[in-house]
Amino acid sequence: QVQLVESGGGFVQPGGSLRLSCASSISISIIETMGWYRQAPGKQRELVAEISRADETNYSDSAKGRFTISRDVSKNTMYLQMNSLEPDDTAVYYCKGLRKIFATRYEYWGQGTQVTISS
Repeated sequence: QVQLVESGGGFVQPGGSLRLSCASSISISIIETMGWYRQAPGKQRELVAEISRADETNYSDSAKGRFTISRDVSKNTMYLQMNSLEPDDTAVYYCKGLRKIFATRYEYWGQGTQVTISS
């Protein structure tokens, strides 16, 4: 069973920064796509950013210019550097991994890490 474990969440003031980490129990070199999602209270889970095995990245409009997704294959870890944080960024942030084995898709999710932005 693949495990994804997030860390790095916390409480920061508006304008601050946080770096989230997602550690995988398997080599991330065999995970097709990894991504960060978030869910605020009363809202649906939404994509924040994703990165492919080819290191192609995709960001939500709210994340562009402020967040940077990256991965370190040697550490089996994905990161999300978040700068210029705003109260609207408050949410539980989840790590997701997608594998494709022949015609079958496998999705893996972490348990989430809370990010709270408030003055």
